[in-house]
Amino acid sequence: MGLGIQQLIYADFLPVILPAWPLWIPGLAVWAYIAGVAFIGTGLALIFEKKGKTCALILGAILLSLFLFCHVPHLVFVNPYNQYLGTWTQAFKILALSGGAFVFAGSYAMENNSAPVIKTIEKLIPFGRIFFSITMIVFGIDHFLYVEIVAKLVPSWIPGSIFWTYFAGVALIGSGVGIILMIKLKPVGLLLATMIFLWFIILHIPRAIADPTGNMGNEVTSTFQALGFSGIACMLAYGIRRTT
Repeated sequence: MGLGIQQLIYADFLPVILPAWPLWIPGLAVWAYIAGVAFIGTGLALIFEKKGKTCALILGAILLSLFLFCHVPHLVFVNPYNQYLGTWTQAFKILALSGGAFVFAGSYAMENNSAPVIKTIEKLIPFGRIFFSITMIVFGIDHFLYVEIVAKLVPSWIPGSIFWTYFAGVALIGSGVGIILMIKLKPVGLLLATMIFLWFIILHIPRAIADPTGNMGNEVTSTFQALGFSGIACMLAYGIRRTT
């Protein structure tokens, strides 16, 4: 919902959603508004559990398609710096969000009256935790590749920024591997959720307040994403199965 509201504000696609708008397709603002309203509507449907599973599956499929057919081709064929893992950040974020949507869908019991397309998308549910975990592992690796950059993100009132950079990198990689292999899934998921939620409070919120509009509100976007990642990790930890 937060990302959808941002798209309505800027009348453009956020970089995490779409890396570049094709010039041959007119009506950028119109499509951005439509997508923004769709994101908000989907968020409301998930909150109030109105066709929650179906909405989550459709959302996951759309985000995965954007990753495969927009972000990856743009990085491979257009971005001249694609050899640097850091340039893949936005792509892996949308992969994680896609995985989160599938994880959410998996929290519901199987439905017998689903349309054929929905039944096909349901087959991606087991991959949700893998999509999310791949992003956590990649971000953990980034902590080692870009130590100085990441260390600057640690608030100045917290000592030992280099230590926390390496610590977070190990935690992200370990959590990602643990979730993929389903090793101690509940404690791993809860610890990951807690760590990211702490980042949401002490890192992302202050940065969003300090710079709410720069680069299309990138800091605000990151804040919403951190909150979302924390929620996904919680759901992975509990593995809730519903009856409806």
